[in-house]
Amino acid sequence: MSEPLPAETPVYDLIGIGFGPSNLALAIAVAEHNAGLPGPPVTAHFLERQPDFGWHRGMLIDDATMQVSFLKDLVTLRNPSSHYSFVNYLHEQGRLIDFINHKSLFPLRVEFHDYFAWAAAQVDAQVSYGAEVIAVRPVRDADGDPAHHAASDVTHLDVVARVGGETVTHRARNIVVSTGLRPKLPEGVSASERLWHTSDLLRNAAKLRAGAAPRRMLVVGAGQSAAESVAYLHREFPDAEVCAVFSRYGYSPADDSPYANRIFDPAAVDDFYTAPEATKQRLMDYHANTNYSVVDIDLITDLYRREYQEKVLGRQRLRMINASRLTAVHEGPGGVDATVTSLVTGEVTHLDADIVVYATGYHPADPYSLLGEVGALCHRDGLGRPVVGRDYRAQADASLRCGVYLQGGTEHSHGITSPLLSNTAVRVGEVLSSVLADHRAPTLVAAV
Repeated sequence: MSEPLPAETPVYDLIGIGFGPSNLALAIAVAEHNAGLPGPPVTAHFLERQPDFGWHRGMLIDDATMQVSFLKDLVTLRNPSSHYSFVNYLHEQGRLIDFINHKSLFPLRVEFHDYFAWAAAQVDAQVSYGAEVIAVRPVRDADGDPAHHAASDVTHLDVVARVGGETVTHRARNIVVSTGLRPKLPEGVSASERLWHTSDLLRNAAKLRAGAAPRRMLVVGAGQSAAESVAYLHREFPDAEVCAVFSRYGYSPADDSPYANRIFDPAAVDDFYTAPEATKQRLMDYHANTNYSVVDIDLITDLYRREYQEKVLGRQRLRMINASRLTAVHEGPGGVDATVTSLVTGEVTHLDADIVVYATGYHPADPYSLLGEVGALCHRDGLGRPVVGRDYRAQADASLRCGVYLQGGTEHSHGITSPLLSNTAVRVGEVLSSVLADHRAPTLVAAV
């Protein structure tokens, strides 16, 4: 149970936990909704543990491009005339004509990150950085209105954040949980100075340059991050051997053909949400090659060109160890003893390496892990997954009178776009519309 707060404590209509691209897009949607609104504005605040805005900083390789069209930015699919679009960002940076002449739908990743930071700076008043959410507590009968709810009903939520050495509590009628993805390493492997996840690639590579030049580096994985890491390390450490270890025979190209791309359409979310469970699984299986463990064909071609060129020149630094798995690693003071096992012959090879980079993906954090008693009121299915409405609101016991919305952790219910940028602009519009329509939030109804 939450402690009483001072009478002057504001009660927000909406508090966002996390401030990555999804909640940034929501903050923009709130700002646009409030612009010129004759009635009371929607009050929203966002809490982010990072000291400033950042998105996958460890993989902002200078020549890596987005895998999604620039038109699927923070706003365009929801509001094509928005001030916060990528096109307007380019205009303000003086690069719009240059970008058009480039004839590409896919900006550099560092450029899109700068676009996000540009947009975040414009809604900065809605955000508290350096605020790590440590608890969410139920508030019962906070408005003292027994005519509309039982005394046991949860009418508000207190979001407790650690800011520096202090704790700060914010009260809200609704929360939106958007805590992103967590790096995933194989069982028994912990990140260290020699064992990296790709999320730390650039930071760790900078430290590596300050020491002795590496002799051999291994990259484990067959997806886009793996291939980008191989290309980057091969380029940045010209005296090192770079070994790519993956279970496939070769990198598989991403399917970005027009019909396959319809799986990312907003309408596909409706289809997926209403489909039987068996159909949901088939759709995920059919179209996994649009996003999972696949690589852009241009990058595949570039890596093959490098490997072939080295064979011609007689000094091969780039090695593709295919149809194989890294089955053991032993880290010592002088390096890593890596055991690679062929899936075809069972042959075991020991490689002495300076660094092993794991491109083994991410997994979503349990969105209810911070919610405590509130999370216990939210429903899960038989597999322990959140049960979520089409509007991304968690289905919960009737006593939970406020909204818990999820941006992430809904792939099983809403489809392949849930953790991706493709549908972000549309999704946040749906979340905000749901919050506005909630008859249990009278302040918001008055604001519509």
